[in-house]
Amino acid sequence: MKFLDIGEVAERSGIKPSALRYYEEAGLISSVARHGLRRQFPPEVLVQLKLIAMGKAAGFSLDQIAGMFGANGEPNLPRDALHAQADTIDQRIRELTALRDTLRHVADCPAPSHMECSTFRRLLEVAGTRGRSRATGNRPKGGRRPL
Repeated sequence: MKFLDIGEVAERSGIKPSALRYYEEAGLISSVARHGLRRQFPPEVLVQLKLIAMGKAAGFSLDQIAGMFGANGEPNLPRDALHAQADTIDQRIRELTALRDTLRHVADCPAPSHMECSTFRRLLEVAGTRGRSRATGNRPKGGRRPL
């Protein structure tokens, strides 16, 4: 089996060698040998790094991601945690969509002053309610966040 040295892994993955060393220290990846002072990795490390990047993009911590690899480095993905994180992302998408729509309305509102625009004032009220709910962990009356 041909191993990849840390420079090759860095070049092929786009991840700096210092980050690769950190990932190894954190137990996310493992080198299998050394060639001089350079760490050597199995080719499968490139798949592991893609999974780590996907996990980070999805909002998982490095500790959570480390728990998604078995002792042999093979992925052992907890389906319940993945579903829960997907639900969190869906909620964030809804919030960002509402924010985008608000910004577009504000940018395009024909009212002489935004404070004269009833839609803008309603959107401000919704945003204020959403902010209070997030800060306190409470939902507005009815148990749902307003749209």
